Amino acid sequence: MNRTMTTDDYLPIVAITMGDPASIGPEVAVKALADPAVYRVCRPLLIGDARLCKRVARSLGLDMHIHALSDVKDARFRTGTIDVVDLAYDSSEIRWGEVSALAGDAAFRTVVKAITMAMEGQVDATVTGPIHKESINLAGHYFSGHTEIYAHYTRTKKYGMLLVEGALRVIHVSTHVSLREACDLVKKPRVLETIELLADACVQLGVPQPRIGVAGLNPHASDGGLFGTEERDEILPAVEAARAMGYHVEGPLPADSLFPKAVGGAYDGCVAMYHDQGHIPFKTVGFDWDGGTGKMKSVRGVNITLGLPIIRTSVDHGTAMEIAGKGIASADAMKLAIDYAVLMAAGKNKTSL
Repeated sequence: MNRTMTTDDYLPIVAITMGDPASIGPEVAVKALADPAVYRVCRPLLIGDARLCKRVARSLGLDMHIHALSDVKDARFRTGTIDVVDLAYDSSEIRWGEVSALAGDAAFRTVVKAITMAMEGQVDATVTGPIHKESINLAGHYFSGHTEIYAHYTRTKKYGMLLVEGALRVIHVSTHVSLREACDLVKKPRVLETIELLADACVQLGVPQPRIGVAGLNPHASDGGLFGTEERDEILPAVEAARAMGYHVEGPLPADSLFPKAVGGAYDGCVAMYHDQGHIPFKTVGFDWDGGTGKMKSVRGVNITLGLPIIRTSVDHGTAMEIAGKGIASADAMKLAIDYAVLMAAGKNKTSL
């Protein structure tokens, strides 16, 4: 049937995975898509199980119509309706907060479906809910996280994890490896590659000439070689090479001063040498813990995978199995992840003109 094109037809189609079905993933996805503001910036498409989606909406008291479909062309993209690419896994056997191979396999299938749809051009961007690494591995899918799944199925060799919350943007030289291995991975080629990934991402996010700060590996960035040689032998040469390429880069800098300055706006992006060096300041800024109630008041922050041929953003919180099914999870991070997926899609379109 032919119809007149509307303004909505030009909004990006964003595929959103439910994450682990035993986690808070389905809850935060449904809560996010109950917000009319989401439909003003994109055409959202949930990937998962329609029956589970109905159960979650009902438990939250949300008057939402769940529209199951198998083809994007059948999506309605209307406020009050959640379009679900229904993989029809047996959600009745899945228990809230329970780690299981069944839940892990379901979560894995939703991620692969999102990747496939993006690679085939059916959607403009993907957003992922939280997965549980143990459940994924119990199901026989031996990946350490979303980033590695995306890299494998898109055949991407050079990639990185960018965390974004407010003025703080952090990328890592290494992520899901032991601390000992992380130290061994601090090499000039990888540090330079990470700087380039960060600079390109900042441009795509609307920062035309990003100021980048690079952290040292050792305390006080080795204090002139007193506490190690990685800064002199690997990190500084990478920084100098980046400068020669035209990037605005400073470093290696002591991490304990780099990140506070970045939060204040001194840098548009930071390069961390390993997982916790970047995650700790990021979550300190984005996670609001209420000591009185013993609960998180708000969980903000977005994880963006760089270097892929497709767009992938994600919430940067975990599965929170301990509160799954209780209706108290915050959808703030999911809404932000959707906003950044839209922003990345717009930036990609501009750079491809």
